[in-house]
Amino acid sequence: MTNLKENLLNALNGQPVSKIPVVSMTQTGTVELMDAVNAPWPDSQANAKMMADLAIAGHELAGLEAVRLPYCLTVLAEAMGCGVNMGTKNRQPSVIAHPYEKPEMLDSVVKPDLKTAGRIPAVIEAIKMARERIGPDVPIIAGMEGPITLASDLCSVKSFMKWSIKNPDALSKCIKFATDAAVEYANLMVEAGADIVCIADPVCSPDLMSPQDFKDKLMGSIVEFADNVKAPVVFHVCGNVTAILNDMADCHCKGLSVEEKVTDVVGAVELTKGRSVIIGNVSSPFVLLSGDAAKVEEAVKSALDSQVAILAPGCGIAPMTPLANIKAMVASRDKFA
Repeated sequence: MTNLKENLLNALNGQPVSKIPVVSMTQTGTVELMDAVNAPWPDSQANAKMMADLAIAGHELAGLEAVRLPYCLTVLAEAMGCGVNMGTKNRQPSVIAHPYEKPEMLDSVVKPDLKTAGRIPAVIEAIKMARERIGPDVPIIAGMEGPITLASDLCSVKSFMKWSIKNPDALSKCIKFATDAAVEYANLMVEAGADIVCIADPVCSPDLMSPQDFKDKLMGSIVEFADNVKAPVVFHVCGNVTAILNDMADCHCKGLSVEEKVTDVVGAVELTKGRSVIIGNVSSPFVLLSGDAAKVEEAVKSALDSQVAILAPGCGIAPMTPLANIKAMVASRDKFA
């Protein structure tokens, strides 16, 4: 009998599993879990022990078969000089200021010592704490902003979009700077004990960048990231990614995490077979947050019938999601898988 870590890694590698894993590749902090272990946001966004406590609660109290941390897409951005609003108990941190909004600013970029910058030391310490507490058999998933989204945070989405049309040299320089930093940060988390790195890269979405731009200007960065991180990489892009799914599967990432907006999951599984596995796609807002046990069961059955390799929320779990619905997702997997 394989343990949870072996089972999840087997699923990511397209190998036989003892059961379909049920995890969240995206954020897991909910208010109920925060209250249960006294680790509220925003404190647990920066305090290593609270961060580990909340992450472990997702495994021990909700039943998810991995420990996943941290809880936002701003840790590396902040360490690289972005201004961040740390949010509230039920709202994630967000980037509010950008250090490289003008092309000439990229001539003097300075990468800080990431081992000591911002909240990175807290994340590293939280991973080490989690590993010590859960032992070697439970997987740890480290989440972070992807290199494309990090680049857009560094220069602002407005500049990123403008440069993608009018200043390809500035765009490439910013993306390269972001990619190098993202690889370094990811490997720090792997060295601390993370088994899988999940990048969320919403700026890659067809809602923001055209599929042709993704292919021509963005995906090379994802390939470089996946090739240089010393652990399996999962690639999450928000929205309906059907138009870029074939190219996403060529990004050398083991898994592709998709939302419920990807309606033809069977087709997605077939399209990406042999290159990446499909992860998802139980709706975070419409099922886990606002549904009931029956709706969760229906969504789980649909995902499993579509042959997802790993059952997971389609996007980050909303902070106000009832714990009962996360547990229902696990119970439904037990019923159908």
